[in-house]
Amino acid sequence: MEKRVLEYILENKLLQEKEKVVVGVSGGPDSICLLEVLYKLQNQLEIELVVAHINHMLRGEEANEDEKYVNDFCVERGIEVYSKRININEFAKKQRMSTETAGREARYQFFREVMKKTNSNKIATAHNANDQVETIFMRIMRGTGLEGLTGISVKRDSIYIRPILFLQREEIEWYCEKNNLNPRIDKSNMERNYSRNKIRLDIIPYMKENFNSDLVTVINRMADTLKEDNELIESVIDEYLFKYCKVEKDYLIIRSDIIACKSVIINRVIRKATSIISGSGYNIEAKHIASIRKLLNLGTNKRVDLPNGLYAENVYGDIYLRKMESKEDKYCQEVVINKDDIESEFSFGAYSIKFEVLENVKNIKFADNSFIKYFNYDKINGNIIIRTRKNGDKMIPLGMNGRKKIKDIFIDSKVSVSQRDIVPIIQFDDEVAWLVGLKVSNEYKVTKDTKKLLKITVMERN
Repeated sequence: MEKRVLEYILENKLLQEKEKVVVGVSGGPDSICLLEVLYKLQNQLEIELVVAHINHMLRGEEANEDEKYVNDFCVERGIEVYSKRININEFAKKQRMSTETAGREARYQFFREVMKKTNSNKIATAHNANDQVETIFMRIMRGTGLEGLTGISVKRDSIYIRPILFLQREEIEWYCEKNNLNPRIDKSNMERNYSRNKIRLDIIPYMKENFNSDLVTVINRMADTLKEDNELIESVIDEYLFKYCKVEKDYLIIRSDIIACKSVIINRVIRKATSIISGSGYNIEAKHIASIRKLLNLGTNKRVDLPNGLYAENVYGDIYLRKMESKEDKYCQEVVINKDDIESEFSFGAYSIKFEVLENVKNIKFADNSFIKYFNYDKINGNIIIRTRKNGDKMIPLGMNGRKKIKDIFIDSKVSVSQRDIVPIIQFDDEVAWLVGLKVSNEYKVTKDTKKLLKITVMERN
């Protein structure tokens, strides 16, 4: 079997010499088989192994015994191992996810933590040919398209690899028995509480018995064929993505004129756009794509929440895909600063705001930047306040004499409702001096008589 896995790794270019690999190991047959095979191949491949094990705390003492088994297995072979315990039921409740989805999120998050801590290059998981079939059936039941039928990728994002994806479960169990590995058996895999278990225990055996005994091989062959077709289609979709979308630092805009395209193109562009913003297309289903498409025909500021911490919003016809802000980032306390202590940098929500008092006004070269502004320091009498909008806010925009509602400025500038609550406002005394990125006040403009300037620079925090 080691020879077959080696050929599969080389054929798919999964590993390179001198790489360090985090192996996700639960203690079950699949992951123990993967670990043992890589352990026996590590000198030939010239790689170094690190093991990551997560205890979901779902099965009491059995889960603790799994953790001990993995630790002992690694110690015997001199493999570095990292373990973590997490109450997955509490995690699922907090994240508003199913236990199954929460378990997956927690595992991959921990794998990435170990990867970063150990300066590793890859993360190897023990997905196999039977997992491939189960995944495809799960996606069919959710109404997947062609992309979903391609199943699990042998490698993803140049980080995740599946070196035994071609092996069937019977082969894995045979290997474990032959080598006396004695893997742990998770009894919950035999319970029909989860959809995947029902597929594994009921649907696949029924289909093998009544339709095709070689079902696993056939479905995997289909997935491989469709992968090639999908890659061709994706290359075409990239052209439409470039034409109709604009990717910013933390959001993506799908322009309204995409509605003229064929339905299949719109769907594909939306799916790819969600993947770009969230970092994964996982959990995005046909119903979510349909809800985003509906937004194209609705009025501005209409919004839908999506999996993976995303939401989509209609902003004057265009669709903005964004990550949801945490409550702490979205709503900020007022920051009150004494005028005499102004030369400093302050954090405010997602921004860092720097203040500088400048003299020699005539020698200053003013920056032409929406996020760097200059104000007449001599006209500031009281405190300086950083805050977000309040009901009834008004200001006197530069070049005007009368006051204008902040709400109307947002509307004129086509700022979405969800973003209006996080735009910083700089207030001098009782006057709004700067609606950051949009308007400055006429009250504090720099004139030929100005002796001191207040320079304010606003930057997004990483």
